[in-house]
Amino acid sequence: MGSINFPAEEERVLQSWNDIDAFHRQLELSKDNPPYVFYDGPPFATGTPHYGHLLASTIKDIIPRYWSMRGRHVERRFGWDTHGVPIEQIIDKQLQTELGVRGKAAVDQIGIKEYNRRCREVVLTYANEWRKVIGRVGRWIDFDRDYKTMDPSFMETCWWVFAQLYRKGLVYHGARVLPYSTALNTPLSKSEAQEEYRDVQDPAVTVNFPLLPVEDQPERVKQTVQKALDAAQGKSVSFVAWTTTPWTLPSNVALCAHPDFEYLLVLDAETDNVYIMLEAGLKVLYKDPKKAKDKFRTLPLKIKGADLAGIRYKPLFTYFYPQFKDIGFKVLLDTYVKQDEGVGIVHQSPAFGEEDYQISWREGVINAERPPPNPLNAGGEYTSEVPDFEGQHVKAADKNIVKHLEGLGRMVRKSQITHRYPFCPRSKTPLIQRAVPSWFIKVEQAVPDLLANLDKTHWVPSMVKTGRFQNWLASAKDWNVSRNRYWGTPLPLWVSDDMKEVICISSVAELKKLSGYEGEVKDLHRDSVDHITIPSQQGKGTLKRVEEVFDCWFESGSMPYASSHYPFSSPEFDASDPDSGLSQTEGPGKELFSRFPGDFIAEGLDQTRGWFYTLSVLGTHLFNTFPYQNCVVNGIVLAEDGKKMSKSLKNFPDPMLVVNRYGADALRLYLIDSPVVRAEPLRFSEVGVKQIVSGVLLPLWNSYNFFAQQAALLKKNTGAEFAFDPDMQKSNENVMDRWILASTQSLLQYVNAEMEAYRLYTVVPRLLKMVDDVTNWYIRFNRNRLKGQSGSGPAKATANGAETNGEADAAADDEQTDTLHALNTLYEVLFTLVRALAPFTPFLSDNIFQRLAPHLPESMRKDQDVRSVHFLPFPTVREELFDPTVERRVSRMQKVIELGRLSRDRRTISLKTPLKTLVVLHQDQQWLDDVRTLERYVTEELNVRDLVLTTEESKYGVEYSVQADVKSLGMKFKKEASKIKSALPKLSKEDIHGFLTAGAVTVEGHKLGAEDLRVQRGVKQSKETANLEVAVEGDVMILLDAFAYPELAQEGLAREVLNRVQRLRKRAGLVPTDDVRLAYSVLPPVVVASGDGAVDEATSKGEKDANAEVSRLEGERLVEEMFGQQAATFAKAASKGVVRAGGDEKEVVAEEETDVKDVRLLLRLSRV
Repeated sequence: MGSINFPAEEERVLQSWNDIDAFHRQLELSKDNPPYVFYDGPPFATGTPHYGHLLASTIKDIIPRYWSMRGRHVERRFGWDTHGVPIEQIIDKQLQTELGVRGKAAVDQIGIKEYNRRCREVVLTYANEWRKVIGRVGRWIDFDRDYKTMDPSFMETCWWVFAQLYRKGLVYHGARVLPYSTALNTPLSKSEAQEEYRDVQDPAVTVNFPLLPVEDQPERVKQTVQKALDAAQGKSVSFVAWTTTPWTLPSNVALCAHPDFEYLLVLDAETDNVYIMLEAGLKVLYKDPKKAKDKFRTLPLKIKGADLAGIRYKPLFTYFYPQFKDIGFKVLLDTYVKQDEGVGIVHQSPAFGEEDYQISWREGVINAERPPPNPLNAGGEYTSEVPDFEGQHVKAADKNIVKHLEGLGRMVRKSQITHRYPFCPRSKTPLIQRAVPSWFIKVEQAVPDLLANLDKTHWVPSMVKTGRFQNWLASAKDWNVSRNRYWGTPLPLWVSDDMKEVICISSVAELKKLSGYEGEVKDLHRDSVDHITIPSQQGKGTLKRVEEVFDCWFESGSMPYASSHYPFSSPEFDASDPDSGLSQTEGPGKELFSRFPGDFIAEGLDQTRGWFYTLSVLGTHLFNTFPYQNCVVNGIVLAEDGKKMSKSLKNFPDPMLVVNRYGADALRLYLIDSPVVRAEPLRFSEVGVKQIVSGVLLPLWNSYNFFAQQAALLKKNTGAEFAFDPDMQKSNENVMDRWILASTQSLLQYVNAEMEAYRLYTVVPRLLKMVDDVTNWYIRFNRNRLKGQSGSGPAKATANGAETNGEADAAADDEQTDTLHALNTLYEVLFTLVRALAPFTPFLSDNIFQRLAPHLPESMRKDQDVRSVHFLPFPTVREELFDPTVERRVSRMQKVIELGRLSRDRRTISLKTPLKTLVVLHQDQQWLDDVRTLERYVTEELNVRDLVLTTEESKYGVEYSVQADVKSLGMKFKKEASKIKSALPKLSKEDIHGFLTAGAVTVEGHKLGAEDLRVQRGVKQSKETANLEVAVEGDVMILLDAFAYPELAQEGLAREVLNRVQRLRKRAGLVPTDDVRLAYSVLPPVVVASGDGAVDEATSKGEKDANAEVSRLEGERLVEEMFGQQAATFAKAASKGVVRAGGDEKEVVAEEETDVKDVRLLLRLSRV
């Protein structure tokens, strides 16, 4: 099989997997192996998978596949996040269209039961699409045994988890200022609120708060107030406060100043009023105070912030005056007031600011009996408590409030400000801060335990653990776990009307027992349990369930337990024991902890504040451990323009179009071999996927295809099928065979070490390098051996560095044995490589393996299901094939060849053009000796006649120069940098050599290191060196004589023909003393069809024949000249001379047709 259509072949492989139920067969084969536990974070099924999902799925497929091949049983179940806002938003849009209302108003009309029915109906809209896409990208995961957060079993475990936290005293009810979505009518967790910020324009206003007369002030501040009034000389004195949320001003109950700051009295020329404020705040009122001296004047009196405490002022509004007239509308103190923001006095609206709430509570302005003013409905609209703005949404009311205050004479300054503002990540609307009665899980007190448990886990990349996640945990706040929603797991809390009696239910059985409810409880959603009541045990009548549902992150954080209905599914569960399931050594916990914590989780970087966080908190609270041991974090896949992928912008190609165009293996490799697996962003490029096909997959396929062709050729020539023999390597001394086999073992050793450390970003480049080594080095250098033409290649270097020649030792170099060695080596490498690549490129690896499998010996097929590579174990390292010496030698040879190719490319000289000399300079003699053992490979590949390996740089006029790292010098030495740079040309060769040896040199009295200087080597330009092309890398330097000497072409042709003659002698069984004559004939070249029928038809047979004859005649001229001028080369191999073939040769002992440097020859040996 030649060309290949990767997507079509993947579809064929996929069908074969389905036919044999490959995934479940793998699970069956590994069922007795030790478990490897992988937790799959549940996505929503409200949209089709995007590249972020495919990236995560690829990581979640590679690692379980690898560990399954390493002898572990890896259960993989898909999970669905089915509750929460994304589902409700879909239904709200429906209801808005049908009824003209949404949210609570719509639910009130249709009822919770109907609302939840609709949610259930749409929740898995795209489940089949997900199944199709995830399967097509090669991920093996069980969709039939999936878990859903809406399953009653899952929800019941969430109740159990919450009940354990409640029993531990980790749950409490309280009002707290939280990020609040007016569009969704619910508070959000702080982590959710930090997901999306936007630059917005908001009003920025400064408002005055006139001081009350002295007689209306508390006794202890009367003196301070009098001083201020005296300094003002009868003018009005006011505090001023600056805010970007005018909508909070109707709820103002206090002002706050910093106790340690010094406040000024500022006389405003425009209003003739005196304002108490900070000097730093003058810029808010006057922009540039230095240029506005005519607009204000500071009075002599300065007041310490601490002396302002308790001073009363005139309220802006009177809506809440009756409740707070005796306790509020005064100055409070706190150090949170900033000098560089506003005017140094902050207005306090406790229901709409976290610090406001804390300060007002601390100072007794608000308490349990006197809650803060909170005149908003669930949608963020003013209630009748604020009649002037009733029904207006807070953001829309800003301009009306500003206008109202202007009319009252309370507005000092107004402007606009552009700043970063949090938006609801679901509804894409601005969030507000709002005090909401909520249920909380205590987290702050667990921070030390969280950080200690974090230390026990392994993260890739580690910087996410030690940076982002550690910082997030260290500053963790108590978790608002309740949501005022409808479609979710209800909080299992039944309370009395006065909230004094609370019962937390842990199971359906407990609910039925305590309530006396005798009906079936098949579902746990609100419409199924809200009507169930529990008789009070304290004489408080009937307990009813609270209205809230769980934050859906609580559900996903409970996934390690809820996905298996822990602890209820365990035969050891004892419903009568409230502690059943908590012990790690008895009951259900004994079985759980045989596979807990899980081995591995993976998600995107954003989950440090989401799933990773909630998993960690709940695991710590339940069992004082994180429920995972290893965490792989990926970055975000962006569009090629660096923007977020957007369907509306159409700035990215559809994932399935890319898969159908290039194949899933290409997409997988592209994603995994990118910065995104180091938690960095990736700009997705379809061209990058295409390059994986041409640069990796196609060469790998061609390597197999080449093997298959040579195995077929072997059968044609010998009648025997190729059969792999792993023991054959024991007698293999070929250096390239030993090298590629040793490299394969090094690869396996490296892959195992890195995969055990979960560093995918280091594994993939090494695997891809191995593909390159096989295709561009091993096969390229051993093509003739693999074809059964060993005698036509260079003399073969053995592992100990010695060279053998086909004519010198026929027994050792038996051509068929050598071909079998080469084929056996290539087979072993391919067989190993497809198993090593199987987790990464599951389709192509299995495709190639299924074609290699028939060549496996019966001993390796016995007791093994060889229908798929994924049923095989990961290849084990064959210690006996390690050969660090050979690996080192070939690595150095490769370096020389790469530099030689580079030099030819710079001069645009084709490899077909023979060159005279390549000089390799290195100061390490062993380095040069290593290259010398493989000299013939270098000269053959680079087509050079002479290879010079030397340490003598002076002989070739090598010059050293030093360049400064300007940035490093500038940072280190500041003004001295230019002086140092000017002195560098004066450094002697000895100085530079000393620097290279010691890594340091002193220049102008300053010690410079390797980071400060760059040493460059070259050859002095002259007439004598004009033809030398120089290439340098690290310690090695090459000089290539790039002049094309005409006689070299003849010498090269003569060497190639001599190799063919020597091979013919060997085939004929001749010994060195046998005399033969060589007869030759130049044949017309084989005309290969172009593949374009129209072109072939247009070119007549006569034209083709004429062109072929021209080529033959030119070849004949070249060969005749070569035999004439290089006669000495053939003196031994054809001791009776060289003649043109006439067809009448007697005693012909061997003949062959062969291609030599684009010339097709017939060669005949005959005895004379």
